[in-house]
Amino acid sequence: MKTILVLGAGLVTRPLVCYLLDNPDFRLVVASRTVSKAEKLIDGHPRGEAKTLLVQDKASLQDLISESDLVISLVPYAYHVDVAKLCLELGKPMVTTSYVSDAMRALDGDAQEKGLLILNEIGVDPGIDHMSAMKIIHGVQNRGGKIISFRSYCGGLPAPEANTNPFGYKFSWSPRGVVLAGKNTGRYLEDGKEVFVPSKDLFAHTWTIGIEGVGMLTAYPNRNSIPYIELYGLGDIKTMYRGTLRYPGWCETWKKFADLGLLDDEERTGLAGQTFAQFTQTFIGTPTGSLKSDLSKQLDIPEGSDIMDRFEWLGLLSDDPLPVESGSPLDILAAKLLEKMPYEKGERDMIVLHHEFIAEYPELPAKEMITSSLVDFGIPNGDSAMARTVSLPAAIAAKMILHGEITATGVHIPVLPDIYEPVLKELERLGIRFKEKTRKLAS
Repeated sequence: MKTILVLGAGLVTRPLVCYLLDNPDFRLVVASRTVSKAEKLIDGHPRGEAKTLLVQDKASLQDLISESDLVISLVPYAYHVDVAKLCLELGKPMVTTSYVSDAMRALDGDAQEKGLLILNEIGVDPGIDHMSAMKIIHGVQNRGGKIISFRSYCGGLPAPEANTNPFGYKFSWSPRGVVLAGKNTGRYLEDGKEVFVPSKDLFAHTWTIGIEGVGMLTAYPNRNSIPYIELYGLGDIKTMYRGTLRYPGWCETWKKFADLGLLDDEERTGLAGQTFAQFTQTFIGTPTGSLKSDLSKQLDIPEGSDIMDRFEWLGLLSDDPLPVESGSPLDILAAKLLEKMPYEKGERDMIVLHHEFIAEYPELPAKEMITSSLVDFGIPNGDSAMARTVSLPAAIAAKMILHGEITATGVHIPVLPDIYEPVLKELERLGIRFKEKTRKLAS
């Protein structure tokens, strides 16, 4: 029996734990700072064990890794490299759903030398997006064609019937992570020209896309798309874009959050006794009238605008006390967002993942437009779509590594057929599947 160490017991972990405990070949150790969360996930299963762990405690972490056959790291991304170094030292493969950092990539040589796999970006975005894209890209290339344009969009959103607040959003993962993502820059390729979007303009650089069965959504750049040209083997491509999806209204409001300074992550002190109204006033300066009037002038928007309504609904103009005595504007905003935007009991979330390819073939005069879409819903009073689509790919990959079905070594993301083909096949069995359409474009 193989032992799998799962580091972290957060919002997305339950489907992974259930999937792996359903396999009699595995014993699971779930280690978390809050052991009660790990115990809840294990739920008394005879092959499961919950343990307390502060991931900064290197000695305890080393002991747990040494006693395992594979490590799945679901702790904050800042710790993944430390975990990976211990895995290499102790000869254990590792799986994580987070983006590959430069420091992680630097471990590739050591991992290959030791014959170990460190598999990253095996969640939904990143993860399922890579795998579903590569399936189509390799299919086109195998038919002698090439991809000249690729646009990929992904978003975690409330299902349409649960879209009940002015922001069109509810939290199925870390609110701080959502707010931090609003500070990212964007970079992509459009018609052969590289486009850079500074963080202050991220939410001003948007466009609208229609998704079958969902409706119209707004897209904005998701980090740096340029490295995926090489990772996906798309040397002939003219357009390469990866975007994040939100309901309409989100981006214009977050642009004003950024303009005001609410995404600043520098800690402030002396906040004891302050209200949200007083806190918001500090971003404006000397009062000249009502806070709402001053704020609308500062942001150059009408007092009666939808954006101002969202500021008010969130409570940023209220006399509610701040939740902390010290902290950054970013942390204060994240706390307020989480308070106001939880999923209610029985509500469903939704994952939307949509690819658009343009392919050309030397023997055909017309180009092809290929679309591939996944719309996955959470289970009322059960697992969220976010939890399922983030953690199940990692669980499936872990199982296949331990069964010898994935034999790659080094630091990887799931763009190899030997990884993505069996994982996608198993996801389909679990009900997570894409709809693909192909049509000819006018010459």
